[in-house]
Amino acid sequence: MRKALLQLHTAVFLWGFTGVLGRVITLDQTWLVWYRLLITTVSLWVLYFFMNKIKKLPSRSIFLISCIGFIQALHWVCFYGSIKYANITIALTTLSTSALLASVIEPLLLRKRFDTIEIFLGLFAIAGIVIIYNTHVQFSVGIIIGLLSALLTVLVSVLNKKIVDQYAPDQITLYQLTGGFAGLSLLLPAYQYFFPEQHHIPVAMDWLWLVLLSWVCTIMTFFLYIRSLKKISAFTMNLTLTLEPVYGILLAFVIYHENEKLSKWFYVGFGLIALAVAFHMIHLLRYTRLKSSSN
Repeated sequence: MRKALLQLHTAVFLWGFTGVLGRVITLDQTWLVWYRLLITTVSLWVLYFFMNKIKKLPSRSIFLISCIGFIQALHWVCFYGSIKYANITIALTTLSTSALLASVIEPLLLRKRFDTIEIFLGLFAIAGIVIIYNTHVQFSVGIIIGLLSALLTVLVSVLNKKIVDQYAPDQITLYQLTGGFAGLSLLLPAYQYFFPEQHHIPVAMDWLWLVLLSWVCTIMTFFLYIRSLKKISAFTMNLTLTLEPVYGILLAFVIYHENEKLSKWFYVGFGLIALAVAFHMIHLLRYTRLKSSSN
């Protein structure tokens, strides 16, 4: 159990570190994600080939998984775009609303009943975002893109829940990342025509950070995450995942001193979001206990 928790916390910390890498890499957001997916996809195909883990799936299944991967790629583009237009702290703060957004989106897509308490907590989070937005207008574009990033990651999560029991996690990861790379590659020419980006060729140090981002923060974290799930509960996993923005924001404060660029109102808004997330986890814990006791 202790080893599984260490593996999960290591994975979450490394996910939080992706924000720092997103800022240090000089590439614009679309190219950053494209190179990340290029390195990750090629590495995974080679790794899975030697591990004999490549399984052929029906064409329809590959297409479906690939589409989810494309949405994941768009999430990354928006996440790094939020960092480029604002900063790491803003990007991770908006991303932290994803659990509360899920409480609204999941019932719509999975045809479940709405939870009044979760809707109320969602309003708390919205209030926090409004305060941050109105008091940090210079980051307004980054905040909007960050919220779109949170919306897309929720969509990926919900769609993955529909297929997670049908396919092995290794195959989902392989074909999602491949689909994300293929979809972004097809979109890239049109996107660059209408929204040309200047920084599209990595400088020497970018390659080091891109490999670190792909191998350590993507592939290694996936293996740590999957292994930890065999020993810990779903609630512990969800609770630990809420620490990703916390780790990332603390790293941004220590490395880039981003706290010096934020007003006191940011902490008020962030406090409302953190409070909503905390109460949401408590609510989930009570629901899980009631459900287990009734069974």
